[in-house]
Amino acid sequence: MNDTESISDIESEIARVKPVIDAVRAQIGNVIVGQHDMVDRLLIGLLSNGHILLEGVPGLAKTTAVQALSDSLSLDFKRIQFTPDLLPSDLLGTQIYNPKEGTFSTHKGPLFTNIVLADEINRAPAKVQSALLEAMQERQITLDGTSHTLPESFMVLATQNPIEQEGTYPLPEAQSDRFLLKVKIDYPTRDEEAEILRRKSGDSPTIESVASVEDLAACRAVVSRVRMERVVEDYIVDVVRATRSAADAAVVDVDRIIEVGASPRATLALAITARAHAFLVAGRGYVTPDDVKAMAPDVLRHRILLSYEAEADGIGADDAIAKVLEQVRTP
Repeated sequence: MNDTESISDIESEIARVKPVIDAVRAQIGNVIVGQHDMVDRLLIGLLSNGHILLEGVPGLAKTTAVQALSDSLSLDFKRIQFTPDLLPSDLLGTQIYNPKEGTFSTHKGPLFTNIVLADEINRAPAKVQSALLEAMQERQITLDGTSHTLPESFMVLATQNPIEQEGTYPLPEAQSDRFLLKVKIDYPTRDEEAEILRRKSGDSPTIESVASVEDLAACRAVVSRVRMERVVEDYIVDVVRATRSAADAAVVDVDRIIEVGASPRATLALAITARAHAFLVAGRGYVTPDDVKAMAPDVLRHRILLSYEAEADGIGADDAIAKVLEQVRTP
């Protein structure tokens, strides 16, 4: 980001490239009724080049939304149905021996693509979930000692069911932390549900590809230029540090309800997603504290561990984050 660049210049660039993202949103709207927050978070993850975990009960169009996002982009897409018998090689690929030639050849797995839908990720055991770690963090996969680079636009969109316990494996903390956002999806409103019913009685809508890799790269470049003043940067640091120590940020009750706070990875995630929020929602060339507050729950809810006392009192991660945002001074 160039500090000498004027906000009006940045906003002119936003006005130039944003129609591409608006077109993607419109295509998703052809098949998804409501769920505006979920769609916005998918687009923010896309603009931030980060991975997203979608959590909601079955039937809330999580998989449909991811498929629609992929169809609206000129990007390769693979869906992996996570099951208890899945093996790491089913994701990564393997070396295949050719006895006639006496050589090994690399068979690349479905992770070698642009967008991966990891459907019901918590149904696979920890060793399979961990196979994603290198791909998500380093954007590369190592097979038989050789590293293979993944596409620049590699993105994991994972879904999980929050209520089923039998046959599921909780995501390890290290795995959860690789997701830029954890988005909770709620039921549609009554009017939205009625519209879903009406749409199902008609022809299935089609999705057109309206954005290319180059369009996406141009949007990401502009997002990185969105201005963030020092006072907003300090606010982000204060919010994240407040999840670790009440004494550090003068936040009452945090030490009692949060066992482990968020790491500096959360600070970086909150900064880039706040920029993307300003770009997407307001077309603004600068970040405000409201952008930070809007993204804080999705960035932090999977990066803090609550204490036994908090769980006994029925305090959830979102309650803890709300308490932090209430008490950290807003600039």
